[in-house]
Amino acid sequence: MSWVGYSISHPASSIEWRNKSSTVSVVTRLKPVRLSGRMSKALHCSLASLAILMSAENALVCAQTEAPSSDAGAAVAARAEQAPRLDGTLDDPIWQIALPINDFRQREPLETAPATEKTEVRILYDARHVYFGIHCYDTAPAEIVATQLRRDLSMDLDDNFAVMIDPTLSHRNGYIFQVNPLGTQRDGEIIEEQAPNGNDSVVDPSWDGLWISAAKVTHDGWTATIAIPFSTLNSRGGSEVTWGLNFRRFIRRKNEEDFWSGYRRIFGFWRVSQAGQLRGLKNIESGRLLVIKPYALAGAQAFAGQPWGALHRVGGDIKYGLASNLIAVGTINTDFSDADVDQQQFNLTPYPIFVPEKRRFFLEDSDVFNFLLWNQDLLFFTRQIGIDPVTGQEVPIDAGGKVAGHISGFDLGVMDVKTRAEGPNPYGNYAVLRIKRPLTPGSYIGIMATDKQSGSPLDPYNRSGGIDAKFILFRNLNLRGYYAKTWTSGLHGDNTALGARLTYANNWFNIYSGHGVTERNFNSEMGFVTRIDDQPTIFQFNFTPRPRVWNIRELDLGAFVGHDPNTAGELIYKEWSANARVLFNSSAEIDSAPQDVVYQFLAQPLNLYKNISIPPGGYRFTSHSLAYTSSGSHKVTFAASEQWGGYYTGHLNTATLLAQYRPNPHLALALNDTLNSFRLPQGNFNIDLTGVQISYAFNRFLNMTTFVQADTAQTQAVSANFRIRYTFRPDSDLYVIYNVGSRFQSLAAGNPMQIRQEKIAVKITYSWSR
Repeated sequence: MSWVGYSISHPASSIEWRNKSSTVSVVTRLKPVRLSGRMSKALHCSLASLAILMSAENALVCAQTEAPSSDAGAAVAARAEQAPRLDGTLDDPIWQIALPINDFRQREPLETAPATEKTEVRILYDARHVYFGIHCYDTAPAEIVATQLRRDLSMDLDDNFAVMIDPTLSHRNGYIFQVNPLGTQRDGEIIEEQAPNGNDSVVDPSWDGLWISAAKVTHDGWTATIAIPFSTLNSRGGSEVTWGLNFRRFIRRKNEEDFWSGYRRIFGFWRVSQAGQLRGLKNIESGRLLVIKPYALAGAQAFAGQPWGALHRVGGDIKYGLASNLIAVGTINTDFSDADVDQQQFNLTPYPIFVPEKRRFFLEDSDVFNFLLWNQDLLFFTRQIGIDPVTGQEVPIDAGGKVAGHISGFDLGVMDVKTRAEGPNPYGNYAVLRIKRPLTPGSYIGIMATDKQSGSPLDPYNRSGGIDAKFILFRNLNLRGYYAKTWTSGLHGDNTALGARLTYANNWFNIYSGHGVTERNFNSEMGFVTRIDDQPTIFQFNFTPRPRVWNIRELDLGAFVGHDPNTAGELIYKEWSANARVLFNSSAEIDSAPQDVVYQFLAQPLNLYKNISIPPGGYRFTSHSLAYTSSGSHKVTFAASEQWGGYYTGHLNTATLLAQYRPNPHLALALNDTLNSFRLPQGNFNIDLTGVQISYAFNRFLNMTTFVQADTAQTQAVSANFRIRYTFRPDSDLYVIYNVGSRFQSLAAGNPMQIRQEKIAVKITYSWSR
């Protein structure tokens, strides 16, 4: 579910590795520590490395014995002379020309067993769209759960149906389109088969596409119709095209998950390589893709301590199809006023925190630019463009452009963005090149090169280059590796990062292990690197039996060990922990970490609150935690947790309550309250972090949200965001926005004071396409 408000980042939690669907909340927590020349040279080195790897491509492919999934099916689309009615019903006779797809099997709770309720999907297409007609039969239609009218919120509390499309047959990347029985939309992008962040079981909703949906509850279940333009998929097709395809149905009251393909428990819906295929798409080329989306904005704003000033600007975006599956996107005088505000975080660790990208220009084709370093660190991170990483202040973007897609057997991404000087931020120009060569399903080798030019005389340039690879063997063995270097003015030598990691999962256990090295002068200013001067080694093992007693669906018993010396061999961080989780058939769960032992060395003081800091030195402390999450089938859902034990020089107790109430499809209320009680020799104090969100959807096209965040920590103030959004035609919106406080979260460690701003604006966007 989607919680709002503040979150606390603890030293004992760095990454979550999802190997199961969180509809039953099977999440295995990993706790490894994140790692905190010239462009031509970087590119030359990367291309040389790629050439070496590609020369061995045949050997690599032969070494991968993975066969196509035995679960994978094939569907055939029928050509329609005219578009079907998209009213949420299947009453239009044209749907009958398509053969129904109905072989759905359970992923949860009984793997591979036939679905308990029948599902049928029919697929049509014409020159510009693909259409899905969905019939979710239900023997108890009065018990269908449908509470969400606002787009892009989690549908885990509702019955829902999702379509996954891999339009380039990459077996790695794709798009997900999800609807509930009210026709409400949620969509997102799959990047290198990565599981969605947070508590969502299906998709990270940051990416938004243009598509049409409608749904209706009937006497025998519920039906839905979906129309997706080929342009939304960045695919113009050809004389005959084959896509990767999968379907997922979720029945809320039964906590049942039914897949069409790849229905093994070890695979989530984001495992694109386990999808089936959609065939029969012929002669769908329809000329060059062209989408023009201008905007106009008027309003006023004031920064803290400064008078109000008028706001008025115009700009826009343009998207153009250069070739089949290769798209160019441009932006001028870019505005992100309508982007969701960040959920503010209070950082209790000495390392930077990760904040996901929410701005639409950068989310488009973001899969192509993905380059993973240690754990979830990135060689290129778009949040470093247009946002001050310390203060969170927005930095104006004059113009930007990128070309991304697939051509001649390669994934290609090229981006260039120019920002102008404002306040303490000098002008900057950011360029990146990304090339990948797909191998067998889910596997690839690739290179990346980045170049940052700055108006600052102290930091005139920063460049990086690297090569990475991913190999999936035997369907559930995942191997990743990377090698990267950076070039920065004034830093010479010791500028390399490299690492490898292995993931293996089956129905009984899963393993995660890895080792990396990040040298002390590795400085990726266009990326996200948590720690430098580090040599981490991690290992985690989880045992996941299903005892079938006391309404238990699964037990998750595990242990984690992490060892992090610096490059001189001096220990900086060490951790070992045990965890136990009980997952019930109702989706309720009990989660505990009875023992979590951490050693942390601080080279400099860690400022926590006002003038209270943890002095430098080595610290060993132990904590314990217990949490309960309620079933998701009720109007009121909640999660409560308690973590207590040692914290550096003293003790920390953290109590958290998350609650959500949906009395009807129009109104949704959410609360997040976290009370942190510090008992330290430096002083005893409490920090209370609260977030409240109220959403009211008049219908699927007009909604209002209020998001209020308050804290008693560094800012000791209230932040609020109020937004009305009216979608008067597909991909065209009218916004009324009021914001007070910080819009973008700082990425820097130490909880620096952020820029506070008050702003009121009216913005209109209009999308024209052919």
